[in-house]
Amino acid sequence: MAGPAPPAADELPGPARRLYSRMEASCLELALEGERLCKAGDFKAGAAFFEAAVQVGTEDLKTLSAIYSQLGNAYFYLKEYSRALEYHRHDLLLARTIGDRMGEAKASGNLGNTLKVLGRFDEAVVCCQRHLDIAQEQGDKVGEARALYNIGNVYHAKGKQLSWTTVQDPGHLPPDVREPLRRASEFYERNLSLVKELGDRAAQGRAYGNLGNTHYLLGSFMEATAFHKERLAIAKEFGDKAAERRAYSNLGNAHIFLGRFDVAAEYYKKTLQLSRQLKDQAVEAQACYSLGNTYTLLQDYERAAEYHLRHLLIAQELADRVGEGRACWSLGNAYVSMGSPAQALTFAKKHLEISQEVGDRSGELTARMNVAQLQLLLGRMPSPAATEKPDLAGYEAQGARPKRTQRLSAETWGLLRLPLERSIPRAPSSDEECFFDLLSKFQSSRMDDQRCPLEEGQPGASEATAAPTPEERVAQPSLTASPQTEELLDLIASSQSRRLDDQRASVGSLPGLRVTHSNLGRLRGDGDPQEPGDDFFNMLVKCQSSRIDDQRCPPPDVLPRGPTMPDEDFFSLIQRVQAKRMDEQRVDLAGSPEQEGGGSPEPRQQGQPGAS
Repeated sequence: MAGPAPPAADELPGPARRLYSRMEASCLELALEGERLCKAGDFKAGAAFFEAAVQVGTEDLKTLSAIYSQLGNAYFYLKEYSRALEYHRHDLLLARTIGDRMGEAKASGNLGNTLKVLGRFDEAVVCCQRHLDIAQEQGDKVGEARALYNIGNVYHAKGKQLSWTTVQDPGHLPPDVREPLRRASEFYERNLSLVKELGDRAAQGRAYGNLGNTHYLLGSFMEATAFHKERLAIAKEFGDKAAERRAYSNLGNAHIFLGRFDVAAEYYKKTLQLSRQLKDQAVEAQACYSLGNTYTLLQDYERAAEYHLRHLLIAQELADRVGEGRACWSLGNAYVSMGSPAQALTFAKKHLEISQEVGDRSGELTARMNVAQLQLLLGRMPSPAATEKPDLAGYEAQGARPKRTQRLSAETWGLLRLPLERSIPRAPSSDEECFFDLLSKFQSSRMDDQRCPLEEGQPGASEATAAPTPEERVAQPSLTASPQTEELLDLIASSQSRRLDDQRASVGSLPGLRVTHSNLGRLRGDGDPQEPGDDFFNMLVKCQSSRIDDQRCPPPDVLPRGPTMPDEDFFSLIQRVQAKRMDEQRVDLAGSPEQEGGGSPEPRQQGQPGAS
């Protein structure tokens, strides 16, 4: 069987063409240069060299597997996930064909990470579980720890995505949200135990940070703070300023829900200080936004306005219109609380203008209502000074303090209460390449058999990737295929004509593979004692069948998010903290001017980052 002919020099990518012109570059030489470039952080050039290596081709199966793996990783870092998936699938096919168990584990893990980013969580879990099974079988403790961490990441990502669809507070999440977060915590704990055994402090830091994040989402805020403090200590130990900054931010988030707003503010100030040291303006703006919301909770509206103004200035500098709109929204709320409706109206109008520009329908609706209510309020106020256009000339870099004016009464504030929003989840694109082409390479006429779940006592029922237990099914979507799914599976089954062993010969069509007499025996898998069962692919079929009906519907609109906005899972919740405190504060407010001046409620809405 003949392999692909070497390409002409003018067929190679630009960087590789120059190397090729100096010498008859071998596949290995091109691959080594690609590896060097990727290690230097130039993934685009590195991918070009790896692609050139594939075009030249090789008969060395280990070399080709390494090229597939690194090319998949390069495309992953370039965020070209479909291409990353393609090369990791090539790597898995080659590894399984030649009986390379460690290579199969590595490729399975890479596939799992890529599928996770694409939002295909059930398939990702199956791939990462395969990585874990083989690592344990081979006694590879480092690989086992990595697989445990990756599975935790998949469940964590799934739980976060599901949490965006709920309006319940942490600790009161529905079972389908709590379960993946609980599973994530379980795998992170197992990972932490193993990396402690291995003495890997850096990995311990990552585990502590993610444990803090999952416990935070589950509403276990005391546990979350304990884990984040451990993360902070290890970050300081390594001098990792970025990790230290994240730990401070996470500690601030947790203390918000412990009711320790003053402590949260101190952590956010440290976040702000480190973001400036790191010269990360987007994160600096996020810290300012967090501080603005926190001082709103503390009812210090002047300082809240200062920080929201700083956020506004950075958002303008970074051309982040979404962030600029949120800052205007928050500033409008702050001025309402300080009794300056004219200034609030200016920012409300700006919020409306930006919401229309970026297609933020919910923000536009809220802004229209605010503008109308403020105009109505200003029409009722007798003082001509109240309708003056505010002078914002004094608000330059680092924001001067706004002048305090008379606070609005509770009755007036009732006009300006903003409606709560629900986040809309980011759904993966429905046109992502399906995993069925991988299955068609490995399976033939077994589709009808695969539709039946493994019953207790059947071969393979006790495998790690067998059918989920009833408890696991609680956290997973139904795997029952619709009639249309059955028709599709029948079509796929009818299109497959050769058995698994026959299909191994098709690896000769893998890009870059030169089939020779020396490697043909390995490609056919002759006498391979390590051939794994097909339970891995059985589970993938089940996972995929549950995605077909979802893909028929267009995904919900993805709402705009700017780089200066913090994670929405925190601020969608902080709104509810503010909303709960609103009614409590209003109980203390009577109609007297003295009481109105001393206890104005804070704005109900501070702006929801990442959602509009």
